[in-house]
Amino acid sequence: MSEFILAYDIGTTGVKTCLFEVGEKIDLVAYASRGYNLYILDNGGAEQDPEEWWDGMAESTAEVLAEAKHVKPDMISGIAFCSQMQGLVLVDKDGNALRRPMSYMDQRATKEIKKGISNGVQIAGANVTKLMPSLRITGAVAGSVKDPVWKYKWVEANEPEIFSKVYKWLDVKDYLILRCTGNFIATEDSAFGTFLYDIRPETRGWSDEMCNILGVTREHLPEVINSTDVAGKLSAKAAADLGLAEGTPVFGGGGDASLIGVGAGAVEAGDTHIYSGTSGWVGTITKKPVTDVTSMIAAMPGADPEKYVYFAEMETAGKCLEWVRDHLAKDEIGIYINKEGVSSDFEERSSSLYSYMMESIKDVEPGSGGVLFAPWLHGNRCPFEDSAARGMFIGIGLETGKTELIHAVLEGVFYHLRWMLESQGKRVKTSKSVRFVGGGALSDVSCQMLADIIGRPVETVEYPQNVGSVGACAVAAVGLGLIPSIDSIKDFVQVSKTFEPDKEKNESYKPYFKTFKKLYSANKGIFAQLT
Repeated sequence: MSEFILAYDIGTTGVKTCLFEVGEKIDLVAYASRGYNLYILDNGGAEQDPEEWWDGMAESTAEVLAEAKHVKPDMISGIAFCSQMQGLVLVDKDGNALRRPMSYMDQRATKEIKKGISNGVQIAGANVTKLMPSLRITGAVAGSVKDPVWKYKWVEANEPEIFSKVYKWLDVKDYLILRCTGNFIATEDSAFGTFLYDIRPETRGWSDEMCNILGVTREHLPEVINSTDVAGKLSAKAAADLGLAEGTPVFGGGGDASLIGVGAGAVEAGDTHIYSGTSGWVGTITKKPVTDVTSMIAAMPGADPEKYVYFAEMETAGKCLEWVRDHLAKDEIGIYINKEGVSSDFEERSSSLYSYMMESIKDVEPGSGGVLFAPWLHGNRCPFEDSAARGMFIGIGLETGKTELIHAVLEGVFYHLRWMLESQGKRVKTSKSVRFVGGGALSDVSCQMLADIIGRPVETVEYPQNVGSVGACAVAAVGLGLIPSIDSIKDFVQVSKTFEPDKEKNESYKPYFKTFKKLYSANKGIFAQLT
């Protein structure tokens, strides 16, 4: 007997709402999305409006239910979230957001990180006396200005009146669970993202020692549950807002870094997945915590409490292709729309435009005519952390055209993903075949290019752009007993295509990749001067 689960994927620029039927596999019944704003401020701030998140959920839920007329709200067995991570949502005792949430992209807390950890005798940019206990307790260190603890300290230093009213510090998903249920909770992955959470099995939980080291009020931290646990029941108010049934179980779910791998079916130790959405990353499942401070890679608790996700992230991946669409391909796309009559629906149109872009570059040779692109449009985290790093083209000649530039952008993103994959390989064994998911996996051209660049088979799944929602659905299904275990999820996620690497093209890419890795060190000083 199959059951229905509603999953929300709360991304950087919009919410994807998916209704799934879970039987012998996970089938998508209906889908809708809504966009919302990311407010970029002159001082390095990046914020969002929680009412825009909620309105986007309500509108997309209504559309999903209208499409799936045979599924009534009381037929939905559970609700779960997958969301962007390392945001900062500060709420009062009534659950009201005290200020606009700070995005994971926010980088204004430069004074706070310098005062808090980037001082004295340092290793990898962190004070030794704080680095060592942090690695021992949390398996990582808050070494980036974008880490949420520095956002928390920024509000404390710059908005004391607001800070005095704080009851709990939540991540994005956890705030929306609060909005649904009235309960102040976090899952282990979002707790880990604060770098205040003790991941050692014998002392698992919030660390008083780390709170003291980083100056965090322990009482601001919420209760922690597992991804497959019920966080609460949908309240009457939330049910009315969303058009759902009061009392529907809401599960812990998780952040995108942990659930996208689940949605890809990469759930067993040694499984590796690559994601290309707004951001990009490489994740490999491990049985124990692993940390590489020099490459800014750490293992975070996964959806399975007994496993970890060894996680390497780049800030802008698919966002680079969005930039190309808006700033390089615009005139050709205008012609394309006029000739082909693309749908007026934004998402369908965008998908068609990306398909057109991929089709236009499919015959460009490896190396893009000698042009390289650095994909660091909003700084970078791994294998180097530098909020001042920026994008660049190098090697443009008189013969260079837009097709070469667009091709170079895609290559640049994939060179960086290969760099992170190889960095992971220094500490853990990554899988021979890699699952590739996210919007970047929708095109056969991009999938084949990734296989050629990394030199490994690339597998895609049935719903690559909705894997976050699939992952949220899957952990809720485990919680409901519809799927036996996290490891069993692999049996419910189907591989749709496999792309074998072209050996000749892989050899052609090697010298370009070698040069690509030198771009940051060669231009680090220039980036600092420009920003």
